[in-house]
Amino acid sequence: MILLDEARWPAHGRLWGHLVSDTDLNELHRFAARVGVPARGFDHDHYDYPAERRASLMASGATFVDSRDLLRRLQASGLRVRPHERTPQRSVAMERLRARWLQLAPDALALREDLLTRWSEPHRRYHDARHLAHLLDALDLLGADEPVIRWAAWFHDAVHTGRAGEDEHASAALARATLASLLSPAEVDEVARLVEVTIDHAPAPGDVRGAYLSDADLAILGTARGRYDVYARDVREEYAHLDERHIDTISK
Repeated sequence: MILLDEARWPAHGRLWGHLVSDTDLNELHRFAARVGVPARGFDHDHYDYPAERRASLMASGATFVDSRDLLRRLQASGLRVRPHERTPQRSVAMERLRARWLQLAPDALALREDLLTRWSEPHRRYHDARHLAHLLDALDLLGADEPVIRWAAWFHDAVHTGRAGEDEHASAALARATLASLLSPAEVDEVARLVEVTIDHAPAPGDVRGAYLSDADLAILGTARGRYDVYARDVREEYAHLDERHIDTISK
């Protein structure tokens, strides 16, 4: 069943409420698409809707409930995404990344800021600072602490123009050009190699470092369904210049 609560949360000069399903997210997405609720309004387990749309949404089949009942039914459905499971705000991710860098290269702060500028480019919707922060968290869980893996993580999407394969090669070239003064030639080669492993996430048998980086880069596939749906939406926006078949290949 599609549910909505009172629109009472102010933002952007309007009042907003929550639109949810107590059955599954597919039902919610279908309803939102049918009634014209923008995809950008989806936030992990609900869509935000403006107060002036309440009557039309109810006329289209949504049922009004109070906020406590909506939350209770959302939790009972198993679709509730807890705060710690959600995609962080970009500003939060940026501060976490600045702190993480101090463990990797505290004397190379100019490089940190250059990379963070790249990861913050306005055309990025998924492959931004939040993705990098999530990847590094996944490496923590895997116990993948080797510096060359961490360097590869920072560089793996440093160049991002929406051209799969070309971007990874360009990112590897950037790593080679940038890290020569910080790492040994062998380490630079390994960082570049690892970056290029993320083209297809198919490390060779026995390539433990490549496996760690590939698994961490794809960690979003193992998150809560609502967070995955945010990811899928953002990938579609980021690769809007491609047809749906190619986007599905990228996002799975």
